[in-house]
Amino acid sequence: MEKNELKIVFMGTPEFAVESLQRLVEGGYNVVAVVTQPDRPVGRHGSVLQPSAVKVYARQHDIPVLQPLKMKDEAFLEELRSYDADLQVVVAFRMLPEAVWAMPRFGTFNVHAALLPQYRGAAPINWAVINGETTTGVTTFFLDHQIDTGRIIMQKPFDIPDDADVEYVYDGLMHLGAQACIETVDLVLKTGGDVPAIAQPDIDDLKPAPKIFKETCEIDWAQTEKKVYDFVRGLSPVPGAWCTFEGSTMKVYKTQKTGLSCNEAPGTMKTEHNALLVATTDNWLEIKELQLAGKKRMNARDFLNGKVNKR
Repeated sequence: MEKNELKIVFMGTPEFAVESLQRLVEGGYNVVAVVTQPDRPVGRHGSVLQPSAVKVYARQHDIPVLQPLKMKDEAFLEELRSYDADLQVVVAFRMLPEAVWAMPRFGTFNVHAALLPQYRGAAPINWAVINGETTTGVTTFFLDHQIDTGRIIMQKPFDIPDDADVEYVYDGLMHLGAQACIETVDLVLKTGGDVPAIAQPDIDDLKPAPKIFKETCEIDWAQTEKKVYDFVRGLSPVPGAWCTFEGSTMKVYKTQKTGLSCNEAPGTMKTEHNALLVATTDNWLEIKELQLAGKKRMNARDFLNGKVNKR
C-alpha cells in the first residue's frame, strides 16, 4: 500500500497537534478528515466563537472537519464511518470511546508527550518539568479502554535542561512527536497494519499528569529552593505560577537559584542589591520575571524601580 492509499482520520485540537497534521499533509499522506473540539466561546461575553488550531489548518487545506459535542453521538459515528478510514491518528485530543478507536481496520494510535507509562494524563509536559525531570519524550501507542495505557509502538527521548521552561519542552516535543507520528504511520504501511507493539511495563512509582487548574498553580514557598524553581518553570509561560503579593495576585514566570541559605519564614520577601528574593525552606530564591494583576509582564528590576519611584 502506498501512503496516498492509506486513508487517515486525524484527531486533535491545539497547536501541538498541528505540527503532526502538517507533516502528514505535506508528506503526501491521505488525510481524509479531521476531528476536533467544537469552536470555543471567547471574549468578555463569550459571543465570539474561536476555532481550534487544528480546524484552522484543516480548513486552509480543504480537509473535512468534524466537531462532535459527544463522541458517542450516532450521527457523528455514522459520518465518521463514511470516511472508511484505515487508520486514526490522535494528538492532544480527548478520551475516545471504543466505538471510535476500534473503528479503523488498522486501529487508532495516539502521540503522547511523555515516556509512558510515566505521566499518563492531560498535562504531561508541565508535570515532567514541575517534578524536575531531566529527560522526557514522546510515545506512540494504540488506544484501548483506559487513558494512556495501550500497547507501546515507539518512544523517543528528549532532554530537559535545568533552565528550560514548559515552552521550550513543548516546542521540542511538538516537533519530536510529529516525527514519531510519521514514523509510526510509515510502520503501519510497511507492516500492512501488523505493527509490533508491547504492553506497558508495570511500575510501582507511577507519576501522574492530571489536568492543571488555577489552584494547582499557586506557589507553596514551604518547599526547597529547587522544588519552587522547578514549579515555576513547569508552569511558565502558560498558565503561570502565582502567589499573593500585598493583597494582589502576582504571577511569577522566571526565577533563579541563589544557593544562599536563609532562616526566614517561607514566603518572606526582601530586596537585596536590586534583586527580589523570596525565602524557601532552605535558600533564598530570586524572582526574575513577574506580572501583577492588571499589569504587563516585567523583569523584577523594573518592578523594584517602579516601587521606589512611587514612594
